Amino acid sequence: MHSELILILDFGSQYTQLIARRVREAKVYCEIHPFHLSLEKIRALAPQGIILSGSPASVHDPSAPTVDPALFELGIPCLGICYGMQLMVKMHGGKVERSARREYGPATLKLGQSDTLFHSLAPELPVWMSHGDRILDVPQGFSVLAKSQNSPIAVVKSDTKPLYGLQFHPEVAHTPQGAALLGNFLRRVCGCQFEWTPQAFMEAAIRRIRDQVCDAHAVCALSGGVDSSVAAALVHQAIGDRLHCVFVDNGLLRQGEVQEVTSLLEPLGLNLTVASAQLRFLEVLKGITDPEEKRRRVGRTFIEVFEEQAKRLHDARFLVQGTLYPDVIESASVKGPSATIKTHHNVGGLPERMKLQLIEPLRELFKDEVRTVGCALGLPKRLLGRFPFPGPGLAVRVLGEVTPQRLEILRQADAIVRDELEFNGRLDHVWQAFAVLLPVRTVGVMGDERSYEYTIAVRAVESLDGMTAHWARLPHELLERLGSRIPNEVPGINRVVYDLTSKPPGTIEWE
Repeated sequence: MHSELILILDFGSQYTQLIARRVREAKVYCEIHPFHLSLEKIRALAPQGIILSGSPASVHDPSAPTVDPALFELGIPCLGICYGMQLMVKMHGGKVERSARREYGPATLKLGQSDTLFHSLAPELPVWMSHGDRILDVPQGFSVLAKSQNSPIAVVKSDTKPLYGLQFHPEVAHTPQGAALLGNFLRRVCGCQFEWTPQAFMEAAIRRIRDQVCDAHAVCALSGGVDSSVAAALVHQAIGDRLHCVFVDNGLLRQGEVQEVTSLLEPLGLNLTVASAQLRFLEVLKGITDPEEKRRRVGRTFIEVFEEQAKRLHDARFLVQGTLYPDVIESASVKGPSATIKTHHNVGGLPERMKLQLIEPLRELFKDEVRTVGCALGLPKRLLGRFPFPGPGLAVRVLGEVTPQRLEILRQADAIVRDELEFNGRLDHVWQAFAVLLPVRTVGVMGDERSYEYTIAVRAVESLDGMTAHWARLPHELLERLGSRIPNEVPGINRVVYDLTSKPPGTIEWE
């Protein structure tokens, strides 16, 4: 149980994760739950405040998502954002109408009544609107606090309950003072003390792990990436040498990965075993082209290897994984009516009858929070700065069937991508960069002869937490080098393309 919690009820908005990020950045712990979370569970969570997200739906839709009206009688401060505001107003007897034109983009918010929500904010604020409905009449007992040109009722407040509604989105970067406004809601309305810090998280996590494991042993699924390394360091702090780390050489790793990982982890003093299982993973992937099936098979095989390693240990009953909050969000439809995007191997790919009990100390955190915790634990910067790498490895970067030949082609191309980024001083400027082998052959001319070879796609993105991302604007000279080196140095490749897709609409990985 956290000392202070903000509950975010999600109605399917693309910005819900951004709300969570802004609350976390204010050093307040928050959780995203579906809009239909029962009142019983809400009471059990005992939140200090509730935020109702936006939604692509309209409150006029017959199947519009809604909440129990008793939610507003709990006495818990509540902030409705966009759809959340419209729903709150409608459920209290106000009138919501379809706008004559959809308002999407920048607007100027003009404050009317002074209120604690606007503490230290200017009387006019640039904000970001994204809605097709607007409020025509406020309910009895509500006041209008602000307006915009197209939304005469842009901010409302109940006169008798701690209820607020915003027509705009304070969580997006296009609302420059949005973080300050949310901070006012958290501190001045909800009474939060801003105690969500890496140190506080670590202390609580270590206590939970000790209580869970007691005198038993645990095995850690260690990939050498940021997530699993921080998870291992955290559990090691809790149970010491009773943690046994297993690094699986599954044949789906990047070039030089085994040597690099072992050298980076050696200073941490972990019990580390390298389990060689290359042929085993390639065998279960033979003939498989569906990415979801790849993830499931890799996930099951990982667990089989870990369980075999655990049998060699005395009283090993737990499996440590570096599962993050975005993994949980994207793997299961926890955010209202949204659909599953993809199954993460360490969330949806685990067998139902797994013999080991899971320890996932980071499943409440976003990626940047994990790096902060890792820094507080004393992990080396070189380790914390590594590019994220998917659990199924290159199996989901080789599109189509995974074979030793295709894996080797991709390894060589991917190594060139990393080499050129490092040579050009761009490693610290991108969140993630890698090569993808496409199941597409194209005609080319190499050495005055016709070629018919595979295509490599290069993907590089800029992001803060991996939930949203923009394609990286790499220098043309760097792109030219990649377009020249990869076809010349990697047999089987005669064409290179660069991915210009942001997230959304795409995901960072191709599969």
